[in-house]
Amino acid sequence: MTALLEVSGLSKAFGGVRAVQEVSFAVEPGELLAMIGPNGAGKTTCFNMLMGQIRPDRGAVRLKGRDIAGLPPHRIWRLGVGRTFQITATFSSMTVRENVQMALISHRHASRRLWRPAAATEVAQADALLERVGMAEQGDRACSVLAYGDLKRVELAIALANDPELLLMDEPTAGMAPRERVELMRLADEIVAERNIGVLFTEHDMDVVFAHAHRIMVLNRGELIAEGAPEAVRANEQVREIYLGSAVAEGAP
Repeated sequence: MTALLEVSGLSKAFGGVRAVQEVSFAVEPGELLAMIGPNGAGKTTCFNMLMGQIRPDRGAVRLKGRDIAGLPPHRIWRLGVGRTFQITATFSSMTVRENVQMALISHRHASRRLWRPAAATEVAQADALLERVGMAEQGDRACSVLAYGDLKRVELAIALANDPELLLMDEPTAGMAPRERVELMRLADEIVAERNIGVLFTEHDMDVVFAHAHRIMVLNRGELIAEGAPEAVRANEQVREIYLGSAVAEGAP
């Protein structure tokens, strides 16, 4: 069976710096795959190549068998790939509902036929997404006044507006309080199970990674040095030396 996402030989250099070198992996439907590694490992560059912000020098990125490497972000988004960012990307002057409505309008090409005000378009669908991420009661509030954890939930609702089959989450719990991290990742788990989507996420919080990832891949200096089940990665000597350290590798809290 063809994987949802297949990446083979992905490479990118900036001048003399090899940011990503011959990286290959796959994401299956219903799977949470974590991409971890020290700062400068190539995680963000890899994400940006998958989503079209950067064109790879070499390699293939196949979504359900179709090579999407080098396509612009809007085309990749329309093919069913959603993304959240390390720093939340919302329109602060707009309400929570309006942010989700705009994503829905774009996905359904409704901006080409707006014969009625945008505020009256896709309301029920936006409210349903906000309900799913626990933000239904805050639909009329401006994003500028929300707590950071709530902004992360809104961003997740926006990322779900195009009914993605693959979701890329760049440090989804960055800047959040411990309880908020647990709640957001539990929500992600539920959505993956309900929709059978694949999720690739980067994360620096190893408690989050080992509690939620089905598999883990480890990058170092642009190279894939380990991949496998969480316990296998935890026990990998090279990963312990380069990134995890003995305390995390031994499962200490």
